[in-house]
Formats: sequence, structure tokens, C-alpha cells
Amino acid sequence: GAQAMRDEVGAGVAPFDLWMGSMMANSARDPLWRAVVSAEVAATPAAREAIEAKCTRCHAAAGNYESEAPSMALIDATDTAGHLARDGVTCTVCHGIEPDGLGTDDSFTGHWVIGDERVAYGPHAQPQARPMEMHTGITPRQGDHITDAALCGSCHTLLTDALTADGEATGHQLVEQATYLEWRNSRYPQANLTCQACHLPTMSAQGVPLQTAIARNPGGQDFPFVQPRAPYGRHVLVGGNTLVPRVLDTFRAVLNPQATPAAFATTVAAARAQLARAARLELMAARRDGDVIELPITVHNQAGHKLPSGIPTRRAWLRVTVRDAADAVVFDSGAHDAEGRLVADGAVLPSERADGPIQPHHQVIERADQVQIYASVMCDPDGVPTGRLLRAATYCQDDRLLPAGWRADHADGPRTAPVGADDDPDFVAGQDTVTYRVAAPVGAGPYTVRARLLYQTLGARFAADLFAVDTPEIRQLRFFLQTVPALPEIIAEAELSVE
Repeated sequence: GAQAMRDEVGAGVAPFDLWMGSMMANSARDPLWRAVVSAEVAATPAAREAIEAKCTRCHAAAGNYESEAPSMALIDATDTAGHLARDGVTCTVCHGIEPDGLGTDDSFTGHWVIGDERVAYGPHAQPQARPMEMHTGITPRQGDHITDAALCGSCHTLLTDALTADGEATGHQLVEQATYLEWRNSRYPQANLTCQACHLPTMSAQGVPLQTAIARNPGGQDFPFVQPRAPYGRHVLVGGNTLVPRVLDTFRAVLNPQATPAAFATTVAAARAQLARAARLELMAARRDGDVIELPITVHNQAGHKLPSGIPTRRAWLRVTVRDAADAVVFDSGAHDAEGRLVADGAVLPSERADGPIQPHHQVIERADQVQIYASVMCDPDGVPTGRLLRAATYCQDDRLLPAGWRADHADGPRTAPVGADDDPDFVAGQDTVTYRVAAPVGAGPYTVRARLLYQTLGARFAADLFAVDTPEIRQLRFFLQTVPALPEIIAEAELSVE
């Protein structure tokens, strides 16, 4: 068989095989996205056409491009545009985008441009063109922009205009997703670490630089005239989402993904590995004040953007558990139930309700009902928290961890600035320190402190707001989550013993 598109141990690294189980491939089938879009349409039915055209532009990109009237109906259509829509973000979309204007505001919110030529851009000079031209009618061509973060920024920067229930513009614009802007306002551009460097790595799973032929013939054999190339990107395309791939796999009879169970398992494993690289915890030296111990914990953001980043469904939080010498729990902040809702002493926190108080940013935590959550919460023009993207005028709170190198005076500073953490002097670029004060009588130790940074794709507060809307898509998502609950993943953990 062909040796093309294999790593140093012979494992396959063909783009389609790795892409197949990713959220890029399944962005149109994603039941969480479909539920959120349905909630937006239900809240502002007069804007249905604009909402669905905008949302499918990036989630059903090829279908949207081919359709004269793109809508959510594309995803169930049986024509060419429908088949393309269900493929989500396809090879020919990303590789067909022209370089002009990338990284400018005009390119954001899905305003990528594909030219009239049938071209597939790649990073390599003088690719052998004839086989692709013969079989697809597409010409491979070198384009350095394919490895530029600005390419990703065309969809991973999303600006939304707030609307009234009647569909009238309020005049407010929200940067609803700013992953590219966050990256741009970090140390990573200067280090030449792009989006692709982490999400489309040129190393094998074993950390060895990939060098391989970039194609084989349709019969499964190597082209004799194709030589190994480097760099070669592994199209794993993962972030931290383990929830939706598991839902797609579990309910494949309903959602009909083309990815195999093995492909989804690979994606979930890769996402967990990506999360493990995203942050680290540092437990500082504990201080004792009588029968109280003070535990400073620093979270270091190692991602090239805020943590978490993207749509406000996502959140991270600190769970800190302290046990005495008899292994009895004497303190537990950040515990959750079987549905992923934050609890204190077994009771769901009021801040988990859609209409509950927002959990503030904490510099010091002394009680189980105080939890340091890193998340963004949107507000409408009246300052009322909302989960509707098109009601949102601003952020009531955004204390997601900043990337290393972030600056308030950067050109992207105003659009990526935190909200609600101004009084915390150690909430700074790349890290945050939270001090826990725990009642721990002398003589009952040593005490074991276990700290975990947890990540959740669908936060309970956002879910509660979403589930207050009744649509078929939302009912379906709730059904799925009864079997595959939105439980958090561990990003980082650390332990410390204190006398």
C-alpha cells in the first residue's frame, strides 16, 4: 500500500481521515449549534432569513456558498448544496479562500472570499497539479496565507448586531467571538505561533516533525513522481469540545455523521490532550493564620487566546477540595452534580439559573458557594443578562483568562478587554491568582489540597437560558444530554500537603 500521508510509525495522517471526526467536519450537524440557532430565530422571527444565512456561512460553509438563499433548510436538503452543507467546513472552503483582505474587519464574520478560479491553496511550492486537475478540475497552488492565522480569523471573529424582538437594530454591536483578535493581542504572533501551529500541528502524535508525500493515487498506491514534503499539517482541528463528538457518535442513527466511531474517539482523545496543554496550575506556599490556612492558587493560561475562547456557552472553573488527615472533606468549592451544574453542599448554586445572580469574579474564596468561574456573560441593552446572541449589546462579565502578552493598549485591546475583574490586581495577562481561606484546625492535619481547572463546553447557566426556549432542536438536544450529560473535562490539576 501507499506510504504517502503516514507518520514515522506508519500511522495514517491523511487530511480527510483526521478531519472526518472533527467539529469542522460536523459543524452543520452539531446539535448544540442547531439548538442555539433555533433559539435565536424563535426570539427574533422577523430576522430568520438573516440569522440563518449568517450562521450557515461558517457552519455549513460550502452549502451556504453554493446556495442562492442559504438557510437552515440546507442541512436537510437533498440537492448538491444540501450535501455540501452537511459536510460543514470542507477542504475546498478553507483551501479555496483568497488571501486578499484577510485579517481586516471586512473579512470577519464569515466574509471570506472564494474566487472564480477552481484553486486549492496549500503551503508547498510547485505541487504536481495534473492528478488533482484530472480528477477534480481543481488546480493546486502555493498560497502562504493557508498557514496564516488571519485565514482562521474570517470565521473565528464574529460580530453580532443586537436586535429587538421585532428585528429592529438597537445600534449595539458585540464581538461575540474574538478568538483571532485575542491571539493577535498576545505574545504568540511575535513567536510565530499561529492558530494552525496548535490546531493543525506539523508534528506527529509522538512529537516528530512530519515529512511525507502529500498525495497518493486513487488506486491506493504511491505516485512515483511525488516526493516527501515538509511541513505537513495534521488536520486534527480540535479545541476542547468532547461533548458534541460523543453526542454525534452516540446518536449517529439520528444525526447521521459520516465519521466512524473510531474517528470520533480519536477526536475526543485529541481534544483532551489539547486541553491538557492549555493551562497549568501552580499551588503556592500555604500560609496559616491560626485555624485558617490561606492557599494561593495561580492559573497559567498556555493557550494562544482567552481561556475559554469563542461562543459564550463555554466556561472553565476552579474546583478546590481540602481533606483532613482522616480523609474527611473540610472544604469543596467548585463541585458539580451529575448534570454538570455547580453545587455547594449538594444544592445547585443560584448562579446556575438563567435568572440567578452572576457569580462574581473572586480574588479570595472562603465558602463553598463561592466559585471562581472563567466565563463571559452577555447583557442586553438594559444590562440584563441574556443567552440570546442577538439581544446582547455588551458583556456583563468577562473574566476569561487572558493570553500571555495581552495588552490593554494594543489595537485590539478594547475589543478583547476583560469585564468585572478590574479590582483584582493579579488578574493579568496570562494568569490569575485566587486565594482560598479554609478553616483547618491545627492538629487535624496534614491536609491534602487538590485543585483542578475544569472546562465545560455547555455551561449550566447558558443551558438553563437555552432550555427556557421551546423548539424541536432544543427538545432534541435536551434528550441527547440525558444520555451524554454536559460534564466538565479536567484541564489541569495539582496537589499540595499542608500541616
